[in-house]
Amino acid sequence: MTGTRIAALGHYQPAKVLTNDDLAALVDTSDEWITSRVGIRTRHVAGPDEPVDELAAHAGAKALAAAGLTPADIDMVLVATSTAIDRSPNTAARVAARLGMGSPAVMDLNVVCAGFTHALAMADHTVRAGSATRVLVIGADSMAGVADWTDRTTCVLVGDGAGAAVVVATGDDEEPGIGPVLWGSVPEMGNAVRIEGNPPRFAQEGQSVYRWATTQLPPIARKVCERGGVTPEELAAVVLHQANLRIIEPVAQKIGAINAVIARDVIESGNTSAASIPMALSKLVARGEVQSGAPVLLFGFGGNLSYAGQVIRCP
Repeated sequence: MTGTRIAALGHYQPAKVLTNDDLAALVDTSDEWITSRVGIRTRHVAGPDEPVDELAAHAGAKALAAAGLTPADIDMVLVATSTAIDRSPNTAARVAARLGMGSPAVMDLNVVCAGFTHALAMADHTVRAGSATRVLVIGADSMAGVADWTDRTTCVLVGDGAGAAVVVATGDDEEPGIGPVLWGSVPEMGNAVRIEGNPPRFAQEGQSVYRWATTQLPPIARKVCERGGVTPEELAAVVLHQANLRIIEPVAQKIGAINAVIARDVIESGNTSAASIPMALSKLVARGEVQSGAPVLLFGFGGNLSYAGQVIRCP
């Protein structure tokens, strides 16, 4: 079996920006209340004519261009999303159609906030098994579309966007660029984060999620590093699911990544569910904050109280 690596990244966010002051005009909240509790200042919100597959296609096109590939070069599309309205055609199929691809395998994954790291692992496994050669992996969600805009505890959290990665096989003389995944869930706590009902609405038990994330996840993340063959001190960057700055910062500290750049895209983007990790990583790379080849911890967690993480080498 060969190894895999991320060849390039891309991200996309809708043009409309919603500030904390904008939200204060909708519900009983304030900029101070929001920033002190979750660290978010702005979020991007898709319009009614911007479906999830459109966000995903924009991010995917950017990743392909950065990799120097055409849509015809891709033989599998994996989209992690939990907010697509339609069941069929799935989001991956619509992305393939928007980009004018040939005949790729197309699959959606719904693991909510841990969706991208699950999809990245599936792409790694598929290429290693010889069932695909180049995989477009996308995390895309429109959380604003499932938000309860009368609930000040949840509507202040959410944003929309997409992030994409092109996964390819490594050469014979290259080290693998995507490390082994460590994944799992806590089924008995699955109701702590929900998108359910008709119409579907996002809800969560905030304190339960906070306690679980800040106490249970750091040792799991350290095991991810161990599987990836690095120590936390060797990490150049840590990209956690961008749920809440009050979760991101203590978890990163408890991991022990004392020399790493910590992604804090949540401040300007809010919680974008499956899009949050690839968007945050793509922005770090675009700004030149992480050197090519440097070890980066990706760790998704949240919906279903599921988690998945791996150490990758920065493209």
